[in-house]
Amino acid sequence: MAFLSGLKVRAALMKHQKGDTEGALVAYQQLFDSGLNQASYILPYSVLLLRQGGEANYERVKQILIKAQKASDLNAERKQQLFVNYAVASWKTGGKDKAIELLEGAHREAPTSLTYNTLGFLYVEAGDREKALPFNLEAYEYDDTDPITLDNLAQTYYRLLHDKETAKTYFDRAHTLKPEQIDTLYFLAQYDLDNGDKQAALEKLQTAVEGRFSPLNFISQEHIQSEIDKLKADDQ
Repeated sequence: MAFLSGLKVRAALMKHQKGDTEGALVAYQQLFDSGLNQASYILPYSVLLLRQGGEANYERVKQILIKAQKASDLNAERKQQLFVNYAVASWKTGGKDKAIELLEGAHREAPTSLTYNTLGFLYVEAGDREKALPFNLEAYEYDDTDPITLDNLAQTYYRLLHDKETAKTYFDRAHTLKPEQIDTLYFLAQYDLDNGDKQAALEKLQTAVEGRFSPLNFISQEHIQSEIDKLKADDQ
């Protein structure tokens, strides 16, 4: 039985790795319904549900992750990923304070790039400048070459402190390290528009709209597409 279960888990993970999202979701759901409680597939299952979005999926994430807390293969690294994913689902269903509390606890226990990136973003989303700036500066000291860290710090200056000049230095560095990063492209496009360079802004937005969006994006695919449509309409 364990051998067959292992084969099914590997098959589901393979579908996920190959980009067969629908096939992976079906396979993960079947594994969960069978009663198999293994973090090895429940965690990637939760990631797919988070990326799909929608309140039903976010609630589903919380449901399956509660069960995964008792998974036999839940090591320290997977436990931290579980808390992060659960916190994101909580945040997306209105539990902002709970999400931040969970992440703060996970971060105190074992600071990693994952907790720095997620909690740093949520502090900005919460509009908490008193926590966002020192925390994202600390994250920068932890790893000054992480494009998400750089983007979080840039958004802190741009959105909370209204210091666009300082923000741009971090956006530029993030863009150099990860040219396809969605939020970075969006904000850099706003600088282009401020400078009257619609073509440069359009190019960045078109790259961004084709990216892989997640619940931890500041901007939505729909919003970017609406900006693209408006820029194109203005040129006609």
